[in-house]
Amino acid sequence: MADFSFSTRAAAEAEADLLVLPVFQGPAPGPGVRQAGLQSAFSSAKLTGKRGETLFVPGSDDARFAAGAVLLVGVGERAKVTPDVIRRVAARAAPRAAAFGTVATTLPQASRKPEDAVQATVEGFVLGSYRFDRYRTAKRDDAPAALEAVEVLGLPRWNARACRRAIQTAQIVADATCWARDLVNTPALDMPPDAIAREAQKMAKAEGLKVKIWKEPELTKGNMGGILGVGQGSVNPPRMIELHYSGAAASQRPIALSGKGIAFDSGGLSLKDAKNMEWMKSDMGGAASILATMRAIARLEPKINVVAAIPSSENMPSGSAIRPGDVLHHRNGKTSEVLNTDAEGRLVLADALAWLAEQDPVCIIDTATLTGACMVALGEEVIGAFGNDPSLTKEVIAAGDVTGEPMWELPLRAEYRPQIDSAIADVKNVGPRWGGAITAALFLEEFVDDVPWVHLDIAGPAFAERAGDLSGFGGTGVPVRSLVRFVLERAGRRR
Repeated sequence: MADFSFSTRAAAEAEADLLVLPVFQGPAPGPGVRQAGLQSAFSSAKLTGKRGETLFVPGSDDARFAAGAVLLVGVGERAKVTPDVIRRVAARAAPRAAAFGTVATTLPQASRKPEDAVQATVEGFVLGSYRFDRYRTAKRDDAPAALEAVEVLGLPRWNARACRRAIQTAQIVADATCWARDLVNTPALDMPPDAIAREAQKMAKAEGLKVKIWKEPELTKGNMGGILGVGQGSVNPPRMIELHYSGAAASQRPIALSGKGIAFDSGGLSLKDAKNMEWMKSDMGGAASILATMRAIARLEPKINVVAAIPSSENMPSGSAIRPGDVLHHRNGKTSEVLNTDAEGRLVLADALAWLAEQDPVCIIDTATLTGACMVALGEEVIGAFGNDPSLTKEVIAAGDVTGEPMWELPLRAEYRPQIDSAIADVKNVGPRWGGAITAALFLEEFVDDVPWVHLDIAGPAFAERAGDLSGFGGTGVPVRSLVRFVLERAGRRR
């Protein structure tokens, strides 16, 4: 990762290889543009300052800036420049900037929220520089160089200590997000449940977290029938990862987290078609996000307790796989009738959620690539949020708003609950086609007892099939940034 620093020197004096400066729509010069003598450059190039526009200006002997070159970037309307706009602009600029090694930027000065904008700038440069090239034997021609150093330029009136803390937080959170991307992008051949568990153990040892891996004997003894049932069709045995972060007195009730960890989802006997199976290595995106969140929390050391239970199975068809019509026995004693083996994520989460509810948490949040129905409703970029506690749901959504991981609350409509009544068990794992994301959430609600709970359906934004502002093709690491923000807010730290 690049070395990030904060200073308040003038943009024109920054001696970086590249100076990145914002231009507002109009065009109107953003911070540092006028001092660098480039106030008319955008309009002369027939550009307007819309988001996404860029103009490269090479240095010269008579240039009014010390940097080797300048990259002017459009940030849109001045009144609409939020920290998330800054984050996305920085991410877009990152690949181009990486070719220059050292960079300085005034991007945070385009926002009215200095600390959030500083954090967003650093996150943007790190996330925009991410590449997954582990399996390439030859270097890509279009592969960018690595950023060496980025100097974030602020104003003298800003709280320099807070801005430096924001940089540190951003580096930790963005690094954790990139690790989550690595986990998701790794082929399922190399990332079965046991490998996910080993990654968790390695991380926990490095970061000082308490960890326990539930293997088949422990899962059987613990009545984890959903995790075992989904995993019984695979030669790769299931696991559950238990993690504890203790940042406060043992008497303080913890926040509880869980994430769906289906290492690969073939659909089981309810087999998916080939096209929809292509990216099913990403069905452990929820698990990856929780592992990465715990890693970031451990490094940030908030004064709070957090417990995580991450179920992981591989959903495969075989002679030992669960069949439509089978009944599974879950941790809390409830039974579920499996009518569609491709609705497996809720079956493994049920056990983890029931176990977490026993830990007397203040709240439970789960993340899961759970339903295509949520993607139909909200598209590929918005997280569906369901909750049994309105204030908690709003709090989680607010964290997503700040961190640029948009969420939209969908109704946990009690009137739909009879749609998942089973004729022979307590509940069935699918309802009718319509409202599938809602009935999936209602299934999960059966296992959280009366604990305040939010379910985040990340089926759309967890894996990008085409490049976006913050990521290229593959895992995105959503919603690590939101969960870390939520935990820090709960701990009384803004960042």
